[in-house]
Amino acid sequence: FWKFSRPLQPLMKRIIRSFSLIINYKTFIITALAVISTYTCFHYGLIAKFPDMLVGVAIVFPVVFSIGSAYTRRETALQRLADFKGHAVAVYFATRDWPPIKDKTLPNRTKQIIFEMMKLMREMFKTNHNPEWKENELMMYKLFSELSEFTNDLRKHDVQSSEISRINQYISKMIIAFDNMKIIHNYRTPVTLRTYSKVFIYVFPIIYG
Repeated sequence: FWKFSRPLQPLMKRIIRSFSLIINYKTFIITALAVISTYTCFHYGLIAKFPDMLVGVAIVFPVVFSIGSAYTRRETALQRLADFKGHAVAVYFATRDWPPIKDKTLPNRTKQIIFEMMKLMREMFKTNHNPEWKENELMMYKLFSELSEFTNDLRKHDVQSSEISRINQYISKMIIAFDNMKIIHNYRTPVTLRTYSKVFIYVFPIIYG
């Protein structure tokens, strides 16, 4: 029994956490206000008729649009992350396999730079803009510069110029993928649209009460 219950505990925590994103204190406040509104209307005999189409125009359409754009953004961000990782691995393999004279310091240093990049991106994309965002962004470009300078040192290890040029192309594609992920993170669903939807979601239950 314990063998089956232990793996279920993290799953239950994720389910409860997902419900907490939907049902929170605002839900209970709006529900209470809707009940009060309904009681007041019954008590004083207040009657009003609101068209059902108003709900679709004011709530359903913006919410559906926001969800659709969010999924599209997510898929694009995952593709760019895959591009970044793929070209990073290609740079690592190039520093490991292409030099005629093998030197373990080359791939080890490349791996260290790539790990630092991944750690920085994880910190950047978990939060919105904060005082550390600009510092992490500058550090990210410094790591790109360091990686580019490091690959130029491959000339000392008898790596051909054409192969070094190919590595620089990999780094260029890593930079493009990073910038795309950064733009996707910064320019998400328009604030006006989200505010518009929230206002009607909070107001409509009270009005229709």
